[in-house]
Amino acid sequence: MTAPNGRQADATGGDTVSAVVRQWQAVHPGLDTGPMEIIGRVNRCAALLQQAEDAPLRRAGLSRPEFDLLGALRRTGHELTPGDLARETFSSGAAVTKRLKQLTERGLVERRGDTRDRRVAHLRLTDAGREIVDGILPEQLAYETAVLSVLDPRRQGELAGLLGELLGQLEGRLGALRA
Repeated sequence: MTAPNGRQADATGGDTVSAVVRQWQAVHPGLDTGPMEIIGRVNRCAALLQQAEDAPLRRAGLSRPEFDLLGALRRTGHELTPGDLARETFSSGAAVTKRLKQLTERGLVERRGDTRDRRVAHLRLTDAGREIVDGILPEQLAYETAVLSVLDPRRQGELAGLLGELLGQLEGRLGALRA
């Protein structure tokens, strides 16, 4: 089936999105479902991956957003302010503050006040925080490697490149809208 834009519609596959696309094409035969075929699959993949990926986090007593904060502190390798963490994790300031309180109470993050401005906090991982991130990360990566093993390395590279191109465009466009 060819979509109005000339692309070959990909509604013949066996995934969930294919069924949804077939249903929409039956209701609106002239509608270009190409964007739905991409965005729907990206969203569905993300949801399925996150459900399985979160298992190691749950075992460690962490939520995905908490791990994202810990990961940001670990990968940058230096102290960050709550504002820095909000930008690094695409989270609101209020959400970061709430999560940092919990992580600090658990002894995973420690705060240091700024010597020039008492309103500013500098945050860093404790040894326990570093241990938990370093313990979970290999398990996360092993899971991701296993999931992606259904694609040969060349196809993985192509997919990474295409997603990187899309993400770069979206971040630029959406970043300009927020400014």
